[in-house]
Amino acid sequence: QVQLVESGGGLVQAGGSLRISCAASGRTFSSYAMAWFRQAPGKEREFVAAISSSGGTRNYADSVKGRFTISRNNAKNTVYLQMNNLKPEDTAIYYCAARYVTVSRYDYWGQGTQVTVSS
Repeated sequence: QVQLVESGGGLVQAGGSLRISCAASGRTFSSYAMAWFRQAPGKEREFVAAISSSGGTRNYADSVKGRFTISRNNAKNTVYLQMNNLKPEDTAIYYCAARYVTVSRYDYWGQGTQVTVSS
């Protein structure tokens, strides 16, 4: 069982930066691949970025590639999403998700953190 708690969301102007974090419970964090998803009002939840259990592999949605960076610190049981050059269309609730390395589906989700980008 993994519990995830996001933090760091807020209001930022277009072109600005923000880093959000996700703290995970448990002693086996390094056995989980992690990801960030987001959901804007009236839209379906979409994938943003993912990182392997060791941190050696990262994947990004085309819409954020080159602007967002996902990272993790396994000693601190935390995954981060650094967001640069933010755009109003990045406004959404951002969710952290975890999946055990042998499983293909993300089974554990946080409660979300709101990111609002003003134009």
